[in-house]
Amino acid sequence: MAPSTLTTRQLNRATLARQLLLGREQISVRDAVARLCGLQAQEPGPPFIGLWTRLAGFRALALREALHDRAVVRATLMRGTLHLATAADYAAFRAPLQPVLTRGMTGALRERAEGLEPDAVLPVARELLEDRPRNFDELRTLLQEAFPEVNHRALGFAVRMLLPLVMVPTNDRWAFPRVADFTLAETWLDRPLAVSEEPDEIVLRYLAAFGPASAADVQAWSGLQRIKGILDRLRPRLVTFTGEQSGELFDLPDAPRPDEATPAPARFLPEFDSLVLAHADRTRVISDEHRPAVITKNLRVRATFLIDGFVFGTWEIKRSRRAATLTIKPFGRLSKRDAVQLRAEGELLLRFTDGEASELEVTVAAP
Repeated sequence: MAPSTLTTRQLNRATLARQLLLGREQISVRDAVARLCGLQAQEPGPPFIGLWTRLAGFRALALREALHDRAVVRATLMRGTLHLATAADYAAFRAPLQPVLTRGMTGALRERAEGLEPDAVLPVARELLEDRPRNFDELRTLLQEAFPEVNHRALGFAVRMLLPLVMVPTNDRWAFPRVADFTLAETWLDRPLAVSEEPDEIVLRYLAAFGPASAADVQAWSGLQRIKGILDRLRPRLVTFTGEQSGELFDLPDAPRPDEATPAPARFLPEFDSLVLAHADRTRVISDEHRPAVITKNLRVRATFLIDGFVFGTWEIKRSRRAATLTIKPFGRLSKRDAVQLRAEGELLLRFTDGEASELEVTVAAP
């Protein structure tokens, strides 16, 4: 029997359900980070907003405590980018993702890698980090002293990509300073990391958080290669569908796939939110027409908002000494109902991000 076809709206609602965006849920920070299969965290603040928009009664203190309790970590994972992940997921995912990180290092360094011998550099870096946590400015300087003939950026990048490290949280508002210290993951977690490079569990967890999805989608999110073969191996444990634009889609049998008519509330997403980055075919959440307005040429991902489950514009907060203004920039004309919902949600967002300001304002720019 031919697999059933899923419409773009059905894919949208399935993904929103798994990304906790059909309604705020009352679960712990650790459980939410696990359900989401991590949150992108190139900068420290966006994951706080990402959890605020998904969890009922979320408090920034809850994420700070999870980081200090070492239940959640900030570290390099999927595609070689910084993510928040549970301690258990980091320990399980790091080894399977090592080929991705190694390939990313090689591709980025190119001629700067001349003379770089990781087998010599990594033991020195490990010893330096066993002594105490260090930021990469300090670590590069010390490594340059030991390896003066090697490019200092290459030394630092090799350590970042080849040695399992986590960032050390502080008492900063968003839990990390602009220049944060790193330490050895095994030391911080007080547990050994998994040694198996078998990627099956990562693929299954991705489907739970972002499915139904194609092989290209899985690769776009993870950076892993030869995904088709992995999915073929997992096929007896999966169900398949056909997407309107994506060909064969894979999913877990019992994962939520709500009706396409399920209401989707207005929601604000932070910069770099995984929802807009986790698929090769992103039309389930954003039209191809609007993608250039969200992902900039220097690869920043702007903060966005959802209307009826789809990205319909960007937003930013500008702060002065006493005031904070949230400006909503829609791609097109908003209905009166949508504008009212966005303003109400925007006021809540401002109270979360800038509650100490004496003046808070939400404005809607002309499209």
